[in-house]
Amino acid sequence: MKTDIYQQVTDRIIGQLESGTPPWVKPWNSSARDETWAMPFNMVSKKHYNGINLVLLSGADYSSNAWLTYKQARQLGGNVRKGEHGTQIIFWKVFDRESKTDPEKTEHIPMLRSYTVFNAEQCDELELPPLRVPVPVTFEQNHGVERFLRHTGAEIKHGGNRAYFSPELDYVQLPYREDFRSASDYYATALHELTHWTGHKSRLAREQSGFFGSGQYAEEELVAELGSAFLCAEHAIDGQLQHASYLDSWLAKLRKDKKFIFKASAQAQKAADYLRDIQPCEEQLAA
Repeated sequence: MKTDIYQQVTDRIIGQLESGTPPWVKPWNSSARDETWAMPFNMVSKKHYNGINLVLLSGADYSSNAWLTYKQARQLGGNVRKGEHGTQIIFWKVFDRESKTDPEKTEHIPMLRSYTVFNAEQCDELELPPLRVPVPVTFEQNHGVERFLRHTGAEIKHGGNRAYFSPELDYVQLPYREDFRSASDYYATALHELTHWTGHKSRLAREQSGFFGSGQYAEEELVAELGSAFLCAEHAIDGQLQHASYLDSWLAKLRKDKKFIFKASAQAQKAADYLRDIQPCEEQLAA
């Protein structure tokens, strides 16, 4: 029987949401001095996973963010312990075929494929990357994130007791920093609203006309939740779920549409990439 990867992944996400543990909410120990291994990465390529794979690997209960395939573990002189179960992640493989309408042209067909990876803690005889060292949580400003927020060019206002993005007036509103329980809460909320900001018609032009409580509104909230989680991981911030009230809406959409989490993850990754790409380079900062 052909494996339905979309349905398998969606069923996993539904199970985690039903258990009250959204996989993108603080699955990593991110209060640390070094951001290098703040998000799941491959031990061989040293590349970070992103998009739906970041969601899938973040739900695993391991202290290490290092992952690798069975073959890669052997390549590094280690081995996966007997009885350990891997985690399924996905990739797109492009197949070329002759165009049905024009024999002179080649069509590129993307096909979803999956493979299995293991956490470094599931392996023996491997030299593990150093665990990230927790530091006391204080409300000191994170200068790296402050710089990231500032260089987006978004208008960010402070005051009041609500956090939101206004598509009509194109600005982000946040309560004062001192009103948050922690710096992490402030930055996670700011990145959530900045993800909404990327969806403005002048930028990534996502549909943002849904009314509160509608499926359209809940879908945009999930994109913002995931976008914030991706950026929190990148900046070593403890992300928190901002809108738990949407869990029922998300579950309903997931049960109805097996591609929903894939689409939301892709939109969130696109938003995170947009915010990263508009940051000035080192030469511009120096100038």
